[in-house]
Amino acid sequence: MFAPLSKSRLNAFARQFAQDGIVRIDGVLDEGAASALLADLSDRDDWRQVLNSGDKLFELDRPLRSTLSPEKVKELDSAVYAGARTGFQYRYESIRVPDSKSERQGSSDMLAALANEMSGGAALEAWRGITAAADIEYADAQGTAYSAGDFLTGHDDSFEGKNRRAAYVLSLTPVWRLEWGGLLVMHGDDDGPARAYMPLMNVMTIFRVGQMHSVSEVTRAAAFRRYSVTGWLRAEPQPS
Repeated sequence: MFAPLSKSRLNAFARQFAQDGIVRIDGVLDEGAASALLADLSDRDDWRQVLNSGDKLFELDRPLRSTLSPEKVKELDSAVYAGARTGFQYRYESIRVPDSKSERQGSSDMLAALANEMSGGAALEAWRGITAAADIEYADAQGTAYSAGDFLTGHDDSFEGKNRRAAYVLSLTPVWRLEWGGLLVMHGDDDGPARAYMPLMNVMTIFRVGQMHSVSEVTRAAAFRRYSVTGWLRAEPQPS
């Protein structure tokens, strides 16, 4: 599924990651695999909308959301946007992949196959080399889809006990316009300015945990959903 990376490209990505804390790898999947994965995500009906209220997570599947009255939808929208004014807030759709190696290997799910390949062999060695984190053991994963009004406010991915060495976003969005939003925004600090990255097709962004970042709101003008696979490269034994 993953396209091989030459030694020269791996070395260049490692240098860039050491300097900037972020790299973008174009053509990371074989072209056919990238197209097939996008088609699979587009056709699935097991997406669950995830949103938070403070520290509490809420998940709404599509059948449940279809039963909500316009008044209830408006009420939820108001609560989500109110939370974004002063704190950490998110809303998007997700399909989670189990961390367990046996569950991934026993599944016919394309997302599980991707996560399984990311967590071993040449792909795992590539992540270790690029990030200079030789203790990375596996990648966790989820499919994500952002529609109009979806967003993710600023956070740094630091979570005690999760042993996250780097985050990644595998972008699977073949047609997009900058003004539609959905940008991965690295907030910057005293060492550098903020930077924004547009959704693209078959491009993986890997960045060091600890950097503030967000996903800007997708506008109502967006003609498509913003698809990606996201997760963290983790330095702990993978569950069996």
